[in-house]
Amino acid sequence: MPAPAEYIESNKQAFIKDYFSFLEIKEFPCIGAKASYANQLVKCFVAGNMACPKDDAGIFNFLCDFVDAYRSSNEFYHSAAIIFTSPQMINEEMFDVLLWQRLQALEILDSERYAYDSRVDHDPASAKFSFSIKEEALYVIGLHAASSRQARRFMHPTLVFNPHAQFEQLRASSKFDAMKNTIRKRDIAFSGSVNPMLQDFGEVSEVFQYSGRKYDESWKCPLKLTHAKPEHNSSA
Repeated sequence: MPAPAEYIESNKQAFIKDYFSFLEIKEFPCIGAKASYANQLVKCFVAGNMACPKDDAGIFNFLCDFVDAYRSSNEFYHSAAIIFTSPQMINEEMFDVLLWQRLQALEILDSERYAYDSRVDHDPASAKFSFSIKEEALYVIGLHAASSRQARRFMHPTLVFNPHAQFEQLRASSKFDAMKNTIRKRDIAFSGSVNPMLQDFGEVSEVFQYSGRKYDESWKCPLKLTHAKPEHNSSA
């Protein structure tokens, strides 16, 4: 069997094709993701085992490049997907643990180079929190084979990063509510119900939506922010 790096390189396009095929499913509810794919604005990075930190630096550099490309573009619906080749997820708890491990590693790398996006709060408990890379707030969506949500049930563990400013632009243009309602109707048709963790930005922290797992009231986000507190956001 080839070394992990050789395996990833030789099979990279196959993993990306799997993800694009997932987005092509007619009933897939997220019309924003479909628009990103249709406009060729989905960037993909194929990494190794999600439980291993060896690809963290590569993922971080990829996301920084993605942020640069997004900022220099006049196009809408940019999206970045980190597709892991393993492990096979057996339950939502397993994926949840690994998601926060990888986000914590990325947060530490980011804090060594950049400030936090001052347009959002950097406290995971805040209703205005969003994850930040290179001073750009990003909304994270987790996908994996064991998800209880049909819309997130993808064969490879994957983290999707979407610029938060895109949602704010939609909201400012009055298109957000129509898009949100369409997605929720499609999710009911596809999954049988609306995601119980789904809330609008500013109501509760978006960390409850990242992994797709249904948390109970006692759950606390394990992410520990090492960034200095931004000066211009509304954190207490």
